[in-house]
Amino acid sequence: MDTTLRDGEQTSGVSFTAAEKLTVAQLLLEELQVDRIEIASARVSEGEQEAVKRITHWALSKDLLDRIEVLTFVDKNVSLDWMQSAGAQVQNLLTKGSLNHLTHQLKLTPEQHFEQVGQNLQEAQKRGITSNVYLEDWSNGMRNSKSYVFDYLDFLVTQPIKRILLPDTLGILTPEETAAFLKEILERYPTTHFDFHGHNDYDLGVANVLEAVKAGVHGLHLTVNGMGERAGNAALASSIAVINDFVPEVKTRVKEKALYKVSQLVATFSGFHIPVNKPVVGANVFTQTAGIHADGDAKNNLYFNDLLPERFGRKRSYALGKTSGKANILKNLGNLGISLNDEELKKVTARVIALGDKKQKVTLDDLPYILSDVLGEGAYEQRVKIESYVLTHAKGLQPSTTVSVRIEDTLYEENACGDGQYDAFLNAIRKIYKQQSRELPQLVDYFVHIPPGSNSDALCETTITWKGSSREFITRGLDSDQTVSAIKATEKMLNQLYNA
Repeated sequence: MDTTLRDGEQTSGVSFTAAEKLTVAQLLLEELQVDRIEIASARVSEGEQEAVKRITHWALSKDLLDRIEVLTFVDKNVSLDWMQSAGAQVQNLLTKGSLNHLTHQLKLTPEQHFEQVGQNLQEAQKRGITSNVYLEDWSNGMRNSKSYVFDYLDFLVTQPIKRILLPDTLGILTPEETAAFLKEILERYPTTHFDFHGHNDYDLGVANVLEAVKAGVHGLHLTVNGMGERAGNAALASSIAVINDFVPEVKTRVKEKALYKVSQLVATFSGFHIPVNKPVVGANVFTQTAGIHADGDAKNNLYFNDLLPERFGRKRSYALGKTSGKANILKNLGNLGISLNDEELKKVTARVIALGDKKQKVTLDDLPYILSDVLGEGAYEQRVKIESYVLTHAKGLQPSTTVSVRIEDTLYEENACGDGQYDAFLNAIRKIYKQQSRELPQLVDYFVHIPPGSNSDALCETTITWKGSSREFITRGLDSDQTVSAIKATEKMLNQLYNA
């Protein structure tokens, strides 16, 4: 059972609209093909009831109404009235699974609680409502008041219910406890259907799910992206992958290929950020960064495991950065259909690593621009080199630049002001060339952009068109800083001019 729309919506700051709830419900049942969904808590709000009405209306038209569930309360049938008016037919009745909760929150004796629960279940049966029962704080109950839990279960198995739902409400269980507690219950009540509802406070949610399944539990409660109160619930995608890979004798209907798509949509609707390293659905989990890993993948998939991205409708990628080696570059070039010789590959790799050292993120979209910049450097002999420069810009003061340029074996230094930092830089260069009785071409066009389709802030390409006495030509510069990319384009112009 997926409870993203009920328990998952208890994530701090998350509230789905009625339309969003309907869309998610449709995806969960038709795309992912989960068995059941818990969509709301009774009595919460008019908006919540409207959402339930829309979902139940759709589910009825698809013959799926018995797979739509609502959390209800022991409240003299107010919840039953609420859910019936919304068109729902399955209640998940919240009751107390620990003596501590019963005594201090409800201030009832076990006998009083059992009587009230029994009255609710009898009334639900009269109305044709299917009932499942939650034992809230069941995990603490098993730790600290086990006799109460078994007295309650002895009572419940005599009642008109379909499933008993066992939540680790506060996420306190270890995998060993999960296995032991469930085995004890399943052996004692072999004909009763039990669900396990895991929370993730100690980051053990999926581990507990695995132990619950191995213990023989009949159902699981999961949420998309692990959404839920505090640290969230056991995550749907991770749990399905774990079950499929480590408990092959247990089968689910959930479609792995739809997990990522639904995850992304739910993240968009909820505004709940998915950590980039979250298993299965995180942005980085199928990205190799280290060059040695890319090299190993090329040599018999040495760094692959069973979590192949294609299972989840995703693709493996190879990050570009300071830990990139030639293997990473080759993988990305292969995606672009480009091949380089060893020397060219060495130059491109060095440039990517240099950008990575600046803590810049380099993407596949950036790579063609790096190639153009690096490989274009071999088109001429570098006889002019801009050794160093200081760029200043202060409010109320004219921008200025001091620049040092090496022409052949001679170093020249000059400073100048301008309308901007680059203008000041170019004026300083003009001073140096005027001293050498050399004329610089006229700048006729200046264009700055980042690689199209790239979300990276690593690269900025500046394209400058120059007009000399006999020809017009273009140079490009590439850097993470806009002004520096223009300076690099200018350095290329100076070399082309010198070698003309």
